[in-house]
Amino acid sequence: MTASDTHRAIEAVWRIEAARLIAGLAGLVRDVGLAEELAQDALVAALEQWPESGVPRNPGAWLMTVSKRRAIDLIRRNERLQRNLVELGHRLDLEEELPEVDEIEDDLLRLVFTACHPALSVEARVALTLRVLGGLTTDEIARAFLVPESTVAQRIVRAKRTLADTRVPFEVPQGAELAGRLSSVLEVIYLIFNEGYSATAGDDWMRPGLCEDALRLGRVLAGLMPKEPEVHGLVALMEIQASRSAARVGPAGEPILLLEQNRARWDRLLIGRGLAALGHAEELSGTPGPYTLQAAIAACHARALTPQETDWVRIAELYEALARMSRSPVVELNRAVALSMAYGPAAGLELLDQIVAEPSLRDYHLLPSVRGDLLFRLGRAEEARAEFERAAGMTRNARERALLEERAAACGRG
Repeated sequence: MTASDTHRAIEAVWRIEAARLIAGLAGLVRDVGLAEELAQDALVAALEQWPESGVPRNPGAWLMTVSKRRAIDLIRRNERLQRNLVELGHRLDLEEELPEVDEIEDDLLRLVFTACHPALSVEARVALTLRVLGGLTTDEIARAFLVPESTVAQRIVRAKRTLADTRVPFEVPQGAELAGRLSSVLEVIYLIFNEGYSATAGDDWMRPGLCEDALRLGRVLAGLMPKEPEVHGLVALMEIQASRSAARVGPAGEPILLLEQNRARWDRLLIGRGLAALGHAEELSGTPGPYTLQAAIAACHARALTPQETDWVRIAELYEALARMSRSPVVELNRAVALSMAYGPAAGLELLDQIVAEPSLRDYHLLPSVRGDLLFRLGRAEEARAEFERAAGMTRNARERALLEERAAACGRG
């Protein structure tokens, strides 16, 4: 194996093992920032040694052993932590066997809840989660979200400092606190997925890598929390939405809207996985939560082999249930679309006009975009063109802007 082959192998191992490694170390030292530093030290050691010695048979175990050795050296050098030696000694003993799988999984679950702690800003939670759980570098995160690398680095540093300064416990919350904390975890994972599925800015309509990272995190969480219905609901939603990825982009990278997509290009394997996860979520909960309801909506599209077969009445009912639960203007916007498809554009426009003055939608480009579509379908082309032009001026995504400008021009053509 050449040196370059070894370096590629190390990168692959790091992507696979980083989250478990950091989770295991954080369980020992009770500090996410320190755990990542120790894991990075082990990575440096691998880069130095593996090109000559070769990749070990169990690279994850090798990295954990080196990390534990660094941890014990650090503790011995730091007088402030001497009192922890007795408590941690049996867990840090270099001669002990590696932790059982269940113990590692418990630490990984604790890391998920720590990285997504509400004490951090949403941006910090996303950056830290992608860093310690997704294994992405600061440069990769920065490129994915189109922000300077220094901004991402600062967010991660501040997040680690906040967790340390506020003494956030490295644990899975219990009882009533679990629901609130779990919603934060699910929000972070879905934010990552959505940024990949419909990029808010830049030249690309999609960033598939972020979708894949979010799906991987969701699947890991589902394995760690098998009895939480909303975890499976979120996984179902992401699997089904991700199944359309290949059909959402044309040969030149242009967006292709849902009703115009070639459904033969939808990934039936992902749809099958999504429907199975949705079924599991529905079995676990008599009253579906918001992610399970959204997954059920996505499933209506997935089951329709042609746009004409879509059960829009059922989708409208599901959006109504979701609106009662979340009371979100964005949900109402989507419900207006469903109503327009089920009962005609006038029904959708009637609901849309009730939320058009909603402050939270003032800068939301999809509001004028949807309104333009409904007006065009009603034969009000000039009004529709004005709405599409307004939407084009609001979006920060170049591909989406081009699509909206083309729709505005189409209104002028009659």
